[in-house]
Amino acid sequence: MKYRTRIHYTATDKALMWDRWQKGDSLQTIAQLFGRNHSSVARIFSISGGIRPSNRKRSTAALSLSEREDISRGLAAELSLRLIAVNLNRSPSTIRREVNRNGGRANYRAAEADQAAWDRALRPKTCKLVVQRKLAHIVASKLKKLWSPTQIAGWLKRTYPDDERFQVSHETIYRSLYIQARGALKKELTQHLRRTRVMRRSRHHTQKTSDHGQILNMVSISERPASAGDRAVPGHWEGDLISGTNNSHIATLVERHTRYVMMAKVNGKDTETVINALIKHAHKLPSELYKSLTWDRGKEVANHQRFTLATDIQVYFCDPQSPWQRGSNENTNGLLRQYMPKGTDLSVHSQAKLNSIARQLNERPRKTLDFETPADRFNQCVAATG
Repeated sequence: MKYRTRIHYTATDKALMWDRWQKGDSLQTIAQLFGRNHSSVARIFSISGGIRPSNRKRSTAALSLSEREDISRGLAAELSLRLIAVNLNRSPSTIRREVNRNGGRANYRAAEADQAAWDRALRPKTCKLVVQRKLAHIVASKLKKLWSPTQIAGWLKRTYPDDERFQVSHETIYRSLYIQARGALKKELTQHLRRTRVMRRSRHHTQKTSDHGQILNMVSISERPASAGDRAVPGHWEGDLISGTNNSHIATLVERHTRYVMMAKVNGKDTETVINALIKHAHKLPSELYKSLTWDRGKEVANHQRFTLATDIQVYFCDPQSPWQRGSNENTNGLLRQYMPKGTDLSVHSQAKLNSIARQLNERPRKTLDFETPADRFNQCVAATG
């Protein structure tokens, strides 16, 4: 059997790999650029947990390769170390240390000395979560509550505004999870992240298609009030269905102004069942806090006119292949998958359980709310309507 020789990727090759990885290309797509299989490039990314290493730079005070070549030529000409230092405008002690640590006068080689210096300079800074163990315990406890690193970082800054010992960036948390060599957080904590990947990846747009059939008398999102578009006032909601095995479904609703989440248990995907569930949920809220509903083009709301007639709430429909027009709902559905993973039977969750999950999500601080919680913001709106 003939085996292919192992390829050694250059710095330029690796830079191209990282560029494509950050754009969201798959391992197989990147590997095909080099005529290889995905396993050939996976090792490049796995070393740093899918996080691109920062570009290294030499210190301006360090000896350069050209200076080391001058040192080598000076040694070959049997010049004194002091004279070599004078010629390079360097301290004699600098030249002495350089020569002694790289083989002495007889064995000094400029290229080898330069590479050795580059290797020695790689001294990673100790991670803050390794030094501040109490902070690491706080971060770990919040991760177990399914808080995202961004939420944790924002909450810490808000809770300990004057104590930097208890502040850490979300990027440091991600790096501590995905780069296990740091020794700060256990790898098992990644299972509590929204996306339980072994390496960090770029975010992908929703792959949902627009092939949901035609719905009569749709009102386009372009006709939605401007106050709904800019999130200026509460009461405008986004909705969708999330699906599981055994033809199980749950209706999810997100209020645009506060990001408040509600869920409704539905026993089927047919429009009558879904509309009945939406009507029941709509009657739980004051009319001031439920002015409109934006949905995609799913046929589960084909009977949207019955919903509007029963609730006096107008339904607006997104443009084809435009899930970003319901961005709050799409993001929330991703968060809900932490509690209800894909490929599981959603029918096992009672309405009480769904309410409990929604409450947990509503009590998580949000970056977009300046790290207040959706529950706090929504309760303020409820109080204002009273």
